[in-house]
Amino acid sequence: MSHTLRDTLYRLLDAPGPSGFETEAADVWRDVASDFSSEVWSDVHGNSFASNGVEKGPTIMLAGHVDEIGLMVHYIDDDGFLFVRGVGGWDPQVLVGQRVLILTSKGAVSGVIGRRAIHLLQPDERKKAVKMKDLWVDIGAANGDAARELVAIGDVGVIASETISLGESIVAGRSIDDRAGAAVALEALRRVVERGSDVRVVAVATAQEEISGRSGGGARTSSFALEPEAAIVIDVTHATDHPNSNKKEFGDVRVGGGPVLSRGAQINARMVTDLTEAASRAGIEPQWQAAPSGTGTDLDGIFTTRSGVATALISLANRYMHSPNQLVDLRDLDAAAEIIAEYIAGLKPGAPFLSN
Repeated sequence: MSHTLRDTLYRLLDAPGPSGFETEAADVWRDVASDFSSEVWSDVHGNSFASNGVEKGPTIMLAGHVDEIGLMVHYIDDDGFLFVRGVGGWDPQVLVGQRVLILTSKGAVSGVIGRRAIHLLQPDERKKAVKMKDLWVDIGAANGDAARELVAIGDVGVIASETISLGESIVAGRSIDDRAGAAVALEALRRVVERGSDVRVVAVATAQEEISGRSGGGARTSSFALEPEAAIVIDVTHATDHPNSNKKEFGDVRVGGGPVLSRGAQINARMVTDLTEAASRAGIEPQWQAAPSGTGTDLDGIFTTRSGVATALISLANRYMHSPNQLVDLRDLDAAAEIIAEYIAGLKPGAPFLSN
């Protein structure tokens, strides 16, 4: 396992960066990329790019989004409590009692997410799922004026958490989705640079995936600018190897079971075949997932860019997605980077990407 990959992941996970406010995480990504890339740059949308320096042949895009879900302050009451909305999709149940960092122009402000104690809830209320509107952030302000001196409407926040290791290879952190994919994109590029390549490879840390939906966000704008012939999207997917998971509904995906390759209507069949062969050459057995329509990833914003981009998806099994403690296995990340590097090693200028 590459220690570079582990170090990169930890640095990325500890950098706050909700959708639209990815600056700190993107800075880390570009700093790591500058160690081995011939060119590193960013764009007006907040996407970050790193190239292997090859100018001839097709351009291959490696995309992992660098944003994370977060919170945004939308109201401050006269008692000094902050009310927030989700930046991206939250299950409010996991927010109760969490510590948060509100990212302001004056620096980070600490707070805790509160709700009425269970003793103060009526019996019927105790049985109901909590909603975002039932929660508030307490920053210890004496009143509304004191709170407004520290925090402004539109400031964003993240869960205040520390990335931890569980055993030898399991990592738990707040922003695994999708800093894990952004780290793999960089690691794959590093291996391509070390081995050499006949094609141009550009890793991209895309912005605003968590809020973009079908619009494509940074994935669409970055792919429009690059005009790649092919793209590999690296994102997380739901692991189903924990209690109470329905494999008949969500498939069989295991943390530590290897990278997940997807087959589906939007995914280029030729690339899937070639990635499978690359995995075999590398001695890696992938897991499989079906994607009959949209994938819910940057792929949805890339594959129809301009006149169309041959696009494939490599996913990383993730337990507890969109929670303060998401969990992946570093061995899956390492194997994903190796498959991508092996695939690119087999590409030559003029390589076909037609599905049929």
